[in-house]
Amino acid sequence: MTQQGIYDQGLDRCAANHVALTPLTYLERTAAIWPGRTAVVHGALRRTWAETHDRCRRLASALVRRGIGRGQTVAVLASNIPETFESHFGVPMAGAVLNAINTRLDAEAVAFILRHGEARALLVDPEFSGVAAEAVQIAAIPGLLVVDILDPSFAGGGPVGALSYDDLLAEGDPAFGGVMPDDEWDAIALNYTSGTTGDPKGVVYHHRGAALNALSNIVTWGMPQHARYLWTLPMFHCNGWCFPWTIAANAGVAVCLRHVRADAIFHQIRNEKVSHFCGAPIVLSMLANAPDHLKDFDHTVRVMTAGAAPPASVIAAMEAMGIEVTHVYGLTETYGPSVVSEWQSEWNDRPPAERAAFKARQGVPNIALQGLMVADPDTLVPVPPDGETIGEIFMRGNNVMKGYLKNPTTTEKAFRGGWFASGDLGVVHPDGYVELKDRSKDIIISGGENISSIEVEEVLYRHPAVLLAAVVAKPDEKWGETPCAFVELKPGAQATADELIGFARDHMAHFKTPRRVVFGELPKTGTGKIQKFVLRGMAREID
Repeated sequence: MTQQGIYDQGLDRCAANHVALTPLTYLERTAAIWPGRTAVVHGALRRTWAETHDRCRRLASALVRRGIGRGQTVAVLASNIPETFESHFGVPMAGAVLNAINTRLDAEAVAFILRHGEARALLVDPEFSGVAAEAVQIAAIPGLLVVDILDPSFAGGGPVGALSYDDLLAEGDPAFGGVMPDDEWDAIALNYTSGTTGDPKGVVYHHRGAALNALSNIVTWGMPQHARYLWTLPMFHCNGWCFPWTIAANAGVAVCLRHVRADAIFHQIRNEKVSHFCGAPIVLSMLANAPDHLKDFDHTVRVMTAGAAPPASVIAAMEAMGIEVTHVYGLTETYGPSVVSEWQSEWNDRPPAERAAFKARQGVPNIALQGLMVADPDTLVPVPPDGETIGEIFMRGNNVMKGYLKNPTTTEKAFRGGWFASGDLGVVHPDGYVELKDRSKDIIISGGENISSIEVEEVLYRHPAVLLAAVVAKPDEKWGETPCAFVELKPGAQATADELIGFARDHMAHFKTPRRVVFGELPKTGTGKIQKFVLRGMAREID
């Protein structure tokens, strides 16, 4: 060999030793090896991996035959039902990009997403047919293909389009080979997140990140093959944290659940032998406080939770009933969970409160995330690992987004010095574990969902009596955080808290509505800027 070693020996990348990473191969492999194993459970419905693969190929083929293909967007507005699961494979198998829309949004927000993402098709769950019909009318996208999902688990709703999902599948070829990505950097999904502006930002995922984060979920949990996963986490939320693709790689079972209720969850845990599920701390609190007679299962279950850390009492109650808690952290921009509070065996003998404190820390990078640091946001110099010095949390790796759709300025701001700037503030403990301390973007995380404080403020400003409005997070035992509005009325104007809350509910998604309204002069800087850090302190003191 020459002095340069192996790098000049003509050992180049070729078709034999390199293919683009994509989670679509997980479905192909599992369907080939375990065609008869159960893939999807939805009430009385059972489908095998062979049947699921067949339906996904039909969906992809039908979309292509209707002229929808590489790089074009297919939106889905649906609950955690089999069709939503299938869309995570069928849409990208057509070369298209999946846009799973938050089912809690109002028609105007859905219409914005359809327009901004340039949707070519929309799959609609009957539960959301009313919102979908209004959104389609507002968006007014020429040639938009609207497909109605017919799901027996929901009685109600009416047709929005002229075609049913089953009719669309009937148009497809079950032998369709699929359109594999030319490059693993190709887009696979588009997810919208509320930033610090009223309009959501479109976060673009690539096949490589989806493939690697899906596998990382298996490693993070130590998931045994053929795990039985319950869909309590919405599939619209960061593509269900990549778990549709994880389940395919694991050759597991996707147990669907339309509505998240304690009795339904415990029923599925018991009857379907659910082994894993994900959920916001509010879900854990609901289960911990459920009647004891519901908790009649005799096997170990694992739950992954993110967002505001659950109270120590909730973690203790979950583990007392046989549910092991894993706390994770991430953002829509990092495919969901990219940081995990890895458990150390020496913590096993610590008192319950101390163990809960360890679990509540956000933790260390998962195997798909190459770098995690807390640093000065201006210099990118890491803070000392003293558990006290606050800095901004930065990440980099394969599970960081491509960028924000049609928003190069915001994308450039998010990528700094080879790192993704999360906008979240935290500390580093001496053992290297990161802990979240505050949110510099003023995002409120309620029930696991992001709420833009500015979006709520903009609605309040529409009320004729409001002079100034500022919205901050108020800690809430059930929801983690809820919006708390501080309002300064116009001179001589009158309004009650109930009136403003009702006004907000009429103009935005209900989960974003303030739970409390406090009247008075707002604290300001010398230049007239509202001091939100003062308001956050006040909100913490409100009973």
